[in-house]
Amino acid sequence: MSEHPEVPSDPQEARARHDELSRTVRTARYRYYVLSAPDIPDAEFDALVRELEAIEEAHPQLRTPTSPTQQVGAPLDTAFPPVTHPQPMLSLDNAFSREELDAWSERVQRALAAANRSTGSERVANPAEASEPAGDGTGSLDDLDEVAVAEADPDDAPRIVYGCELKVDGVAIDLVYRDGVLSTAATRGDGTTGEDVTNQVLTIGSIPYRLHLDDPPALLEVRGEVYYPLEAFEAMNQARIERGEAAFMNPRNAASGALRQKDPEVTATRPLAVWCHGLGALEGIAFDTHADAMATLAAAGLPVAEESERYDDLDEVWAHVERWTAARHDVSYEIDGVVVKVDDLGQREQLGSTARAPRWAIAYKMPPVEQATTLEAIEVNVGRTGKATPYAVLDPVLVAGTTITYATLHNEIQVHAKDVRVGDRVLVRRAGDVIPEVVGPVRSERPEGAEVWQMPADCPFCGEPLVRPEGEAHHFCENVDCPNRLRESLAHLAARGALDIEGLGEQTVDLLLAEGLVHDLADVFRLYEHRDALLALEKWGEKRVDNLLAGIEEGRQRPLDRVLVALNIRHLGPTYAKALVRALPSLHAIRDAPPEQLEAIEGIGPVIAHAVHAWFATPRNGQLVDELVALGITTDAEVVDGEAGVDADLLAGWTVVVTGTLEGFTRDEAKEALEARGAKVTGSVSGRTSVVVAGADPGSKRDRAEAAGVPVVGEAAFRELLEHGGLPGRDPAAG
Repeated sequence: MSEHPEVPSDPQEARARHDELSRTVRTARYRYYVLSAPDIPDAEFDALVRELEAIEEAHPQLRTPTSPTQQVGAPLDTAFPPVTHPQPMLSLDNAFSREELDAWSERVQRALAAANRSTGSERVANPAEASEPAGDGTGSLDDLDEVAVAEADPDDAPRIVYGCELKVDGVAIDLVYRDGVLSTAATRGDGTTGEDVTNQVLTIGSIPYRLHLDDPPALLEVRGEVYYPLEAFEAMNQARIERGEAAFMNPRNAASGALRQKDPEVTATRPLAVWCHGLGALEGIAFDTHADAMATLAAAGLPVAEESERYDDLDEVWAHVERWTAARHDVSYEIDGVVVKVDDLGQREQLGSTARAPRWAIAYKMPPVEQATTLEAIEVNVGRTGKATPYAVLDPVLVAGTTITYATLHNEIQVHAKDVRVGDRVLVRRAGDVIPEVVGPVRSERPEGAEVWQMPADCPFCGEPLVRPEGEAHHFCENVDCPNRLRESLAHLAARGALDIEGLGEQTVDLLLAEGLVHDLADVFRLYEHRDALLALEKWGEKRVDNLLAGIEEGRQRPLDRVLVALNIRHLGPTYAKALVRALPSLHAIRDAPPEQLEAIEGIGPVIAHAVHAWFATPRNGQLVDELVALGITTDAEVVDGEAGVDADLLAGWTVVVTGTLEGFTRDEAKEALEARGAKVTGSVSGRTSVVVAGADPGSKRDRAEAAGVPVVGEAAFRELLEHGGLPGRDPAAG
């Protein structure tokens, strides 16, 4: 990313390439800012802009006011009334390496050294005017000779404190408060004029209509970023996919689309959030530093991210960048970089800005979570419940440090909604632990003759028809003996959330199937009859065989709710299985319950009730259950359910984060134990976190908890929490 692109030396070639790039960049900005439907990945867009800048550096006559390098944002959408920002909203220059960050810091030091030598190190008379640059290049630095800046000694610069903030991948917003009341909220637009989305923003619960200040200023212009919390985004997309609706491309586009709904009531249904990170115009209030300004915003009731830090050493700044690049998926919102700012507002005024970006800030861009590649084929997998899922076979591409060859396409409806076709150049996305998926095609590069994909009529593994039930978004292979269904079912049976059978991983499942030792789930519990055949397997010794058989014996004793999960019943996960067992604590009762009785159970709706009843009503499944019962699996919840009698409200109101490795619990077991007692378990530390349970190698979550004053406990205190519902010196009801 930091390599300099080749620049044509011939002026005519340079102009032609400049014109081509300008058109592409303008179109990309319009699709990104106005349509919320980008068709090139961010990294590719950044590369195009950098090439454009390099051409203008070599051929300055091409750098005109109409060039995309001199402009901010994109044209306005006429569907919303225009709003002129009290102070223009500028963009940020980018850095993609430590070298580029160092170069920016050196420019800042030279500029401040030159400015101080010219002005006698005088401070700005009114720091309130220095909170953000005017955006017109009128800072005192602009009055200096470029040669004087270049020749200045960085060692003569005053002390510089850098503020580091996570760069939220969201939608820029401008909040204008007059006398403490929200007057307007507007998008960035072209930087000078944005779109009025005040009514939409007022539906966001974290944005106060009236500031929590006793003596509010006449004018307070606040800059922030609207984003979609990741957990809510994934849940919303999954629900849309199950309903057969098109999934949103990514959290940023979903936030943009929700914010720009013409009907605010639609926006109100989307759980948008905001982080505030800067100031614009001010009247009746002044600050010396950015940190002071952010503290005031927080006191005024505005949301300010907790992950911001200040440093006076660039090595510490870079350590911050590296730390958050590694931990970018540990926060509850999507980030794509770290913004580094000069903290002193007087120094910012001295540095000023260019036509499009402040000189006192830069955005380090993290490796992208989206890349473009070629869709080589669309294949279909059949899972443990028979669901047929199309997936993309890709020309391998490196995304966020991982080579991606396959990506989910969810179902036929999603393939058609995204309009991806074999041969297309497509955008591929991988964020955190989310399964890689194809975002959409680059339609401008679609090969001629690319055909619309259709779900095959028959299962690719057993040849039986694929059926799409009425009201369902997915196709299914209904053959319970389908070889791939069996393979996936066996792997799921042995998984931690089901019977947790040590030694029965995917490779062992494949081997047992290839040797003909298992033909259904019940055969797993008959493997003790084939001990000699197992011992005869290549590279299998007596210890491995005995360990597998011991693991199977332990699996036979798992609680009834986990037996239900192991049966691979459609829609039935651990939470719903526990609800079933609480209401009907025997396999016999669940098997014989009519749909009406199942549906009446708290937490079990008609979809799950129908799926459970239909599964047990299938003759082949009934036969399987009879065999499993005969082989001694758990049939009564009271026999081994160690969680019986647990107070389901013991930890009600608690929000808990589990990080690191615990000796006595797997991560899933710890989560199940907490949820059984009414706690909410989340993956990231926030102001709402009640406690962080930290085992060995806890990573950055423990550090963030300690910095935020959130209690951090080890395994001993965790067990105390599970038993008594409290921590030493802490009210169990505190959440």
